[in-house]
Order: sequence, then structure tokens, then C-alpha cells
Amino acid sequence: MTGFSARDLSVVYDGHPVLDGVDLDIRAGELVVLVGPNGAGKSTLLGVLAGDITPTTGRIVLADRELHAWSARDLARHRAVQLQKQGLAFGFRVREVVRMGRSPWHRTDREDDDDRVVEESMARADVAELGERLFPTLSGGEQARTSFARLLAQQTPVLLLDEPTAALDIRHQESLLAVAREAAEAGAAVVVVLHDLSLAAAYADRICVLSHGRVRADGPPAAVLTGELLSEVYAHPVDVIEHDGNLVVVPVRVRTQTPKEAPWSAV
Repeated sequence: MTGFSARDLSVVYDGHPVLDGVDLDIRAGELVVLVGPNGAGKSTLLGVLAGDITPTTGRIVLADRELHAWSARDLARHRAVQLQKQGLAFGFRVREVVRMGRSPWHRTDREDDDDRVVEESMARADVAELGERLFPTLSGGEQARTSFARLLAQQTPVLLLDEPTAALDIRHQESLLAVAREAAEAGAAVVVVLHDLSLAAAYADRICVLSHGRVRADGPPAAVLTGELLSEVYAHPVDVIEHDGNLVVVPVRVRTQTPKEAPWSAV
């Protein structure tokens, strides 16, 4: 069965531990969201799971095989990754970028599906109308949706997404995560790094809270997203409320009055 099993993962950079003794299981058919403050190790953990970062210690098993034993081509046919930074400097058109997701299936029977899969992926990511646009001319949100379409076009049973909603408006945040949710329900193992805790609560089967490179909590949203834990992890008071059956995470704000003679006030 497709999925990850990670045990005792540690990553050390210049003597500084970025991940420290992380255990995590990702099962087929579930969407797991990694959350935590800046520097908690979320993107590093995703990179280790993707095989792009070699852990200092620990082991990862993907589909009953040690991750390091996978060839690059086999790994590309098994997991797709959407990074925070798009990293395309050349003037590829959107349709060409999405078609890059089909490269692992070159010279296989699945290559016959390339045209159909590319068009379907562009439609699901809402970039069909951008097909002939040059990638560098797109807005940050349009680039993120194009990268999501490329990930979908790869058609792998494991999807790894690093802050895919950061540049998106509300409609496209909801749309992207709904598609990711559908992929999980269809049997994929999906891991998403998010900063928006309310979005995480709405779409995750499980939420893994990281802090200082360690797993502080791992479980269903209602069990993990508590005001006490989040206030401690984020070093800021947080309330968790329920609205129309959904958990909403709200930072507690202390409002102060602006002095009449404040230096920034109009003169």
C-alpha cells in the first residue's frame, strides 16, 4: 500500500538541529497537514519525505521500500512535489509547464494520455484560460495554480505540497484544497504544509504540529487544534472556536488607543 513511514528523522545544518527525532506515518487515502511557526521544520520535513533532502539520521519507507533505494525515475512516478518557490526562470508557456509533469511517463503506455491529462489538470487547477501565457508574466497566485496543475498532471499516488495556498485568493485556496481532498478520497497519500490553521482544520484528516523540529501533536483537527497548545507553540494567545461545524483559529488581539500626539499622526 502506498504511504510513508518515517522514524527518528533528524536533520542538522551547521550544528543546528532543524528536525529532531521525528516519527510520522502517512497512509494512503488521507490528507495530512503540517503546521507550525516559522522555522519549525515543516518544509524540511516535506523535503525529506520527497527524497530531496537526505536526513542526518533516521529512515523512511515508501510503499514498503526504503526511500533511498528508489531510482529517480521510479520516485518521480510515485510522488509529485509542489515547492513554495516555483523556480522557473525561462519563458515557458503555462501549458508547457503543466506538460512537464508528464515527463516521468515518457516512453511508456501512459504517454498516450498526455494531452488529455494536461487539459484536465489545467481545468482542475483553474488555469485553462492561461494556457498560452508565459509563466514569468503570471501573478504569484497564477504561478502557484500552474504548479499545482503540473503536480496533478504527474498522476502519482503521493502528493506533497509546500504552502500551495500562500499566494492564492480565498476562492482558489478553497478550490485547491478541495481538489487535494478529492485526491486523498480517491486513495492518494497527500501531505500539505499550511500556515492557515482554519484551512488546515477544514480539509485535513490529521494535523501534525511541529515546533523546534519536533512533533508536538499529531491527530484529528479537533484533538490537535486547542487554544492551549497553539498558544504555546506559536508564542501568542490563540482562541479556537466552532462556527457552523468548522473550527476557526483566531489570534487574541489586544487593542490599544493611539495617543493623540503620536509621532506618526498627521501634522
